Amino acid sequence: MNLQDFIRSIPDFPKKGIIFKDITTLLKDPEAFNTAADMLYNFAKNLGVQKVAGIESRGFVFGSLLAQRLKAGFVPIRKPKKLPAQVYSASYTLEYGEDTLEMHQDAILKGEKVLLHDDLLATGGTAQAACSLIEKAGGKIVQVSFLIELAFLNGREKLKGYDVVSVMRYESE
Repeated sequence: MNLQDFIRSIPDFPKKGIIFKDITTLLKDPEAFNTAADMLYNFAKNLGVQKVAGIESRGFVFGSLLAQRLKAGFVPIRKPKKLPAQVYSASYTLEYGEDTLEMHQDAILKGEKVLLHDDLLATGGTAQAACSLIEKAGGKIVQVSFLIELAFLNGREKLKGYDVVSVMRYESE
C-alpha cells in the first residue's frame, strides 16, 4: 500500500506558494490509517518510551494512539494560552510565519524517555522548539517521528542528534 496515495495536496494553503499536505484523506481510510499507525509503532516499540509528546493539533492524532500502543503517557504540546497550569514556552519560525509552543512544566519527569510526534516535518522549527520544551523539563528524547517529511525543506538539519523517522518522504513539491 502506497500511503502517499492517501495524502491530498492543497495548493496555496494556508498561504500562496505553500502546497499543504492534507492527512485527513488518510485518516478517513481505516486500512491506510492503521497501516500508518503500525509503521509508527514499529519504529518505536523497542525504545522504552515512557511519554509520547504530540504537537498541536494533528500531532495529537497519532501521538495519542502511539502512547496507548506503547503503554506510555501522552503530553500535549500546544499553542499559547491553551494549557491551564504552569508552562514552559518556546518560540520558533515555520515555513509561513512565527509561532510559540507551550507544555506543562510537570508533564515530563526528569530522565523520562520521550517520543515526540507530529504529522509533518517541513523546516524543522516546530519540532526543534518542541524538543527544547521536553529537554527543559528534563526528558530524554529517544525518537522524533513524523507521518510526512518534506525532505526538500531540509528539516532534519535542525534535528541533528535525534533519531528522526518518517512514514512518508516527499523529495520535491
